[in-house]
Amino acid sequence: MIVLGLTGSIGMGKSTTARMFAEAGAAVYDADAAVHRLYSGKAAPLIEAGFPGTVVDGTVDRARLGERVIGKPEEMKRLEAIVHPLVREAENAFLAEAASRGCRVAVLDIPLLFETGGERRVRASVVVTASAEVQRERVLARPGMSEARFEGILAKQMPDAEKRRRAHFLVDTGKGLEPARRAVGAILRAVAALA
Repeated sequence: MIVLGLTGSIGMGKSTTARMFAEAGAAVYDADAAVHRLYSGKAAPLIEAGFPGTVVDGTVDRARLGERVIGKPEEMKRLEAIVHPLVREAENAFLAEAASRGCRVAVLDIPLLFETGGERRVRASVVVTASAEVQRERVLARPGMSEARFEGILAKQMPDAEKRRRAHFLVDTGKGLEPARRAVGAILRAVAALA
């Protein structure tokens, strides 16, 4: 089974591209969704033990947790030490299950693929990209988003140009859905040759 890493900065269309891979038959693992499940499951008691008062009714209160860790590198490292092993465990279970079903391609949708060294766990990386103008327009159209918040998120992410430089494959979503879908198909054909 070929494992691809899918990443892209905020507003680039990564979620839409992940759905395209799934529609084309690839098994897709969503790291963000895994974290959400863990926050109402296995990780909740561990986070409560490490950060008392951050779990309400058995689920991590993301706002309360954010107040405890955002802008505090040492606290963020403590949180990551709790969550990252559980996310990797879920990822490994997903890959084992996909392999048992005979999937030829698995896609790991990991927002911070390069920032966390995740590219070492995949055969090739796919970066979803669009122009800075398209990205800005998409992100600022989101409810509750402001210029300041957008800039803060961008500051934490590796620049798009660097992600594109590191990518094995690119999907430009700024040109519309059909060109992006064709790019996904081309990637799947290319990696089929690797298998």
